[in-house]
Amino acid sequence: MTSLIDSSTPGTATSAPAGTGDEAPRAGDHPSLWRRLATAVALPLASVLVFLGLWQLAAVSGIWSETFVPPLGNVWTALVDMSTTHDGVRGYADYLLGEHLYMTLRRVFVGVTIGVAAGVALGVTMGSIPWVRRLLEPWLTFLRALPPLAYFFLLVIWLGIDETPKITLLALAALPPAAVATTTAVASTPVPLVEAARALGASRWNVLRDVVIPAALPETFTGIRLSVGIAYSSVVAAELFNGIPGIGGVVKDASNYNNTPVVLVGILAIGLSGLIIDAVLRAVETRAVPWRGKA
Repeated sequence: MTSLIDSSTPGTATSAPAGTGDEAPRAGDHPSLWRRLATAVALPLASVLVFLGLWQLAAVSGIWSETFVPPLGNVWTALVDMSTTHDGVRGYADYLLGEHLYMTLRRVFVGVTIGVAAGVALGVTMGSIPWVRRLLEPWLTFLRALPPLAYFFLLVIWLGIDETPKITLLALAALPPAAVATTTAVASTPVPLVEAARALGASRWNVLRDVVIPAALPETFTGIRLSVGIAYSSVVAAELFNGIPGIGGVVKDASNYNNTPVVLVGILAIGLSGLIIDAVLRAVETRAVPWRGKA
């Protein structure tokens, strides 16, 4: 039988003739890894460069006013001005860009933490107890269907214009995705696993802790990521009133004066920070749920 392994004499090395272009890869070379890394970096970078080029081309073409499509230089100047003290003016509205972003992230973190914790707890309860699910599911669906801006003004009437209505809005926006994902995941736990655990003498709490929750974790993490995304999309609404310092407040205030470069800087700050947070959540999910897609 012919072997696919080279049967040359042990101790001898067979190499391709120099200059043929068929040299064997050296030890430590990982062409496929480098190719994947290059692709992962090159394609997103190329798409960004193409977008920026098209934007600049549209800005200098004169088809649209600079109020609608400002040149990239104006956006860069706005970014620098918002990040430094210049001509006696500190950032935007006397706060630096980093301070605006910090306040927004703090509101999002607190609101999402409250909303996700309540949503996961509610989802576990609804998924485990059918009558609770039938009782609360219409209310959860009703809340999920409402755009956050629809009830923000009611929260302002009830809670004022300080931090409480902002955090409450973000928590209410983050709650439904986490609750729905967790409810579905818990209710979909494989019955044979539950029956096997009970046959081995596991209590109801043991089954919930050791079988149901691990089985539900992958979908729960998906719901958490959705909750963060929806909360981020609600930031501008949450910071409509008394939102400075805050990126949403900056975007709203700058739009009142048609200050498009500042609006674009705010949008970029929200979007980029959102990408970073989502990447962190995916890394945490990979570590916390290594069995996802393998079982």
